[in-house]
This record gives sequence, structure tokens and C-alpha cells, in this order.
Amino acid sequence: MLQISNTVTISDWELELTAIRAQGSGGQNVNKVSSAIHLRFDIKRSALPQIYKDRLLALSDNRITNDGVIVIKSQSFRTQEQNKQEALERLKSLIKSAMVIQKKRRATKPTKSSQIKRLDSKKKHSKTKAMRGRIV
Repeated sequence: MLQISNTVTISDWELELTAIRAQGSGGQNVNKVSSAIHLRFDIKRSALPQIYKDRLLALSDNRITNDGVIVIKSQSFRTQEQNKQEALERLKSLIKSAMVIQKKRRATKPTKSSQIKRLDSKKKHSKTKAMRGRIV
């Protein structure tokens, strides 16, 4: 069971964990040991509240397929257990990040004094460069 918040949890039956062989160079065990974890979580079939589902499906994340399945591959660690924990933490952080409401950005204008300061500094820089030129 994965605890997302005080009221929201994900049951074990909703998660599909598969052990696979990790990519990359390795030692003697690279072709024998399946230490990487492939986590699949179907958003539409899950028991998450509807607002969670809607927000997750609206995300433009390459870990979410067109069918609404979250696929996370974890292969950072040498042991299967550590990779499993990392995959679960990444799923938890993805779900939590979907629920964060972004603050609306309000367009602002620069103040009059900041505009004047900017123009004055440009004039000063221009004079400095003009003084470096050839004297006629």
C-alpha cells in the first residue's frame, strides 16, 4: 500500500511491478540478475479520487501513455528492493505534483524610475564607447 496523502492511498493490486534486467555496462551478473523495476499504474482503473485522475491524465508527461498508464523504470541501484522503493517514491511524487495548483501569473509593468535608470545607464555606456573612438 502506497500512502499519497492522509486520505488517499494506492492498493497493492493497482500496481504492477515487474523485475527486468538493467541496461548499461555491468559486471559478471549483468546478464543474469533482474535488478531493475518496471512499475505500471493504470490511472483509469485505479481507485484514486476523480480529481486526481483528471489532473494526472491532463499532464503532458512522457511517463504517461495515451491509454492513461503511468510507466516508471527504476534501475539506479544494485538491488531490486531499492529500485522498487525508488519507483514507488517517483510515482508518489508524480501524483503529488499533479495536485499542486500553479499560481496565476499577473503581468506587471516596470516602474517609471526603473525605466529612467535603464535609459540613463544605456546613455552612459554609449558615451563611454564613443570616447574610445578615433579623434578627428
